Amino acid sequence: MTSYLLATFAFAGIYALLALGLNVIWGMAGMINLGLAGFFALGAYASALVTVALGAPIIVGVAVAIAVAALAGGVLSRLTLTLRGDYLAIVTLGFGEVIRLVAANEIWLTNGADGIPGVPGPLRGQLTPLAFNGLSCALILLAAGFVWALTERLRRSPYGRVLRAIREDETAAAVAGKPVRRYKVQAFALGAGILGLAGACYAHFTSYVAPDIFRPLLTIYIFLALTAGGTGNTAGAVLGAFLVILILEGSRFIEPLLPGLSGAQGAALREIFIGAALILVMRLRPEGLLAERPVQRSIPT
Repeated sequence: MTSYLLATFAFAGIYALLALGLNVIWGMAGMINLGLAGFFALGAYASALVTVALGAPIIVGVAVAIAVAALAGGVLSRLTLTLRGDYLAIVTLGFGEVIRLVAANEIWLTNGADGIPGVPGPLRGQLTPLAFNGLSCALILLAAGFVWALTERLRRSPYGRVLRAIREDETAAAVAGKPVRRYKVQAFALGAGILGLAGACYAHFTSYVAPDIFRPLLTIYIFLALTAGGTGNTAGAVLGAFLVILILEGSRFIEPLLPGLSGAQGAALREIFIGAALILVMRLRPEGLLAERPVQRSIPT
């Protein structure tokens, strides 16, 4: 039971990283990104290939994962600067599906649908499964805490205020002399890099990467987490991620209490719980559990 709880907290930390990455792109800069699963996959595959095929240390694989995802995010945002709203959402959704299909079909690179097994983890093989889960959980939560502190500092900085100005009125920000295009590319690349970090953490924790993991449903979960927690609020992103994991894992214990359910019906029941939770939160707290508040600036006397 302890090992299961540690693994659950580790996945909650990974979801928190994904929500924080989305918060930079959508919550702060106002750009809709439905390709979260694609950047998540890029980070996971990049780190897995570097550590398995090239035998590089884990820290190198994580760094490569962040760089690859950030570069892809910067290039994608640069190519779609003129797109807004639904059009940007469609393009990013297509990007995520392209990454998944490439991973499923380019056998020479990703081993296709069989995936990449044996991805090394920190001290895997030297520790008991319980100890490994504890160490991995601590490292993932530490990474999530570091990213939270980084993005919270960014949110309170003049740079973060410019991103929010772009989110509220891009034209007004441009008239004020802000290089809107550059800020948007930078924000997208930063958020994508955080998504790549989450992918690397997932790969090294589970030791296995396969295309089926990176379906669009993951993007829905993360949007739900950020919306429920509070769009634009870094603490809300983390809270929403833990809430989604709580519902996903907690619903497993409800299935045995309802006799006559098949495995597929039990999985569908979990999706119903997720949808009901989102409706409830949006009904009672449309701004999220932790609504974004203006940053208070102290005026020197």
